[in-house]
Amino acid sequence: MKRIVLIVTIILTGWISFGQQDAQFTQYMDNNLYVNPAYAGSRGMMNMTSIHREQWVGMDGAPRSTSFSLHSPLTYESLGLGLTVVNDQVGPISQTMIYGDFSYTLKFKKRMGKLSFGLKAGVNVINSKTNELTTTQVNDPSLIGASRTIMNPNFGAGVYYHTPKWFLGVSTPKILEGTYPGSERKLEKRHYFIIAGGVFDIHKNWKLRPTSQVKFTEGAPVSVDLSLAGIYNEKLWLGLTHRFGDSFGGFVQFQISPQFKAGLAYDYTTTALTSYNVGSFEVLLSYDFVFKKEGIRSPRYF
Repeated sequence: MKRIVLIVTIILTGWISFGQQDAQFTQYMDNNLYVNPAYAGSRGMMNMTSIHREQWVGMDGAPRSTSFSLHSPLTYESLGLGLTVVNDQVGPISQTMIYGDFSYTLKFKKRMGKLSFGLKAGVNVINSKTNELTTTQVNDPSLIGASRTIMNPNFGAGVYYHTPKWFLGVSTPKILEGTYPGSERKLEKRHYFIIAGGVFDIHKNWKLRPTSQVKFTEGAPVSVDLSLAGIYNEKLWLGLTHRFGDSFGGFVQFQISPQFKAGLAYDYTTTALTSYNVGSFEVLLSYDFVFKKEGIRSPRYF
């Protein structure tokens, strides 16, 4: 019974009071298209990336998130297109987001940097099955009821500047703030993201890649993620992560081939929830499709 009360509290807190509805990933630096449409096509080749996250393992109804992205530059390389699909489930509430992404890139003759502007548009399908909950109050009208599905169209925008050595992106993936039918309560909150990072040579076989992600949401604390990865011989990535006030973690990624990268991540909760779970786990798979004869000349760090 205590677990049920805890899960319901998490759902009501996350979806109503604080409004932090979007899934968060430890390996966010490899999942830029999820929050910023201006990233579409920036790798210079078609890329497919998927991340699956099991959060707070050991808790009934804990969050489970899966993201998939596919993006590529067009023949006219200033244009990029992408597709993003994310499924996020917390207890009896699930959300599936399906978005198309478009970017336009400006190139500078005297500089290595590129500036991209992006738009994304799609739909959020939210399904609640609160009738499946076991409650302490029999026939609680706020939790017991028929399952219902809500479809909310939405759109977002972003800006992304990158060079071979560093990048900076600012975005808001969902601009519209939908409400529950027949209620003033906001079903979706607008999120603002700032993601930045770079890569530095520290030895002939080692590089360092620091990155950070800051998220702003009305009615919620600012979320700050930091990560630092050491890259050995362009093949092995070893990293540490920290989400302020929430968790510490680490990840390991392998560049199995010039085109294929796989990664594992783990983070340990530092909040009161640590007594109820053994941490969170992620699996990442990323593949670059090469259609040109010259192949991949150098690895991509972001």
